[in-house]
Amino acid sequence: KLVAQFEMKDLGKLKYFLGITVAYSKNRIFISQRKYVLDLLKETRKLGCRTSTISIEQNHRIESEESTPIEKAQYHRLVGKLIYLSHTRLDITYVVSVVNQFMHDPRERHMQAVNKIFRYLKSSPRKGLLLKREDTLTMKIYTDADKGQNSSVNAKQFAPQLLF
Repeated sequence: KLVAQFEMKDLGKLKYFLGITVAYSKNRIFISQRKYVLDLLKETRKLGCRTSTISIEQNHRIESEESTPIEKAQYHRLVGKLIYLSHTRLDITYVVSVVNQFMHDPRERHMQAVNKIFRYLKSSPRKGLLLKREDTLTMKIYTDADKGQNSSVNAKQFAPQLLF
């Protein structure tokens, strides 16, 4: 046992760690980053912005529009925070992978896409992962069958699959 090898202390069930909140019920565990989202919106001064019900427009073409270059450091920091958030917010995984592709040369249009993600997050800060206890062990696999339809996303770089 680990207790024999290392000095340990039982802190009980995990409640909050690195911006992730864990809530338990009898047969479920809910994992969210609500506080992280709200802190991120406050840090970026987006708490007062209008909300959006979608994180990116369908058939977007953000790579095809020429626009003014922006500061790389800020763009990298914001996209990095969105990547961390996407661990519990699977609804933004695709759009975060899209804006991540422009880290080498971020433009104003790419920052507008990041701001659209923030407006979407403002409309739904409580979303997260709900893990349910089942009687049988099953695995379901979901994949993006339409990944070749949009030329702005490199299919080799992003082929989402969710395993349950």
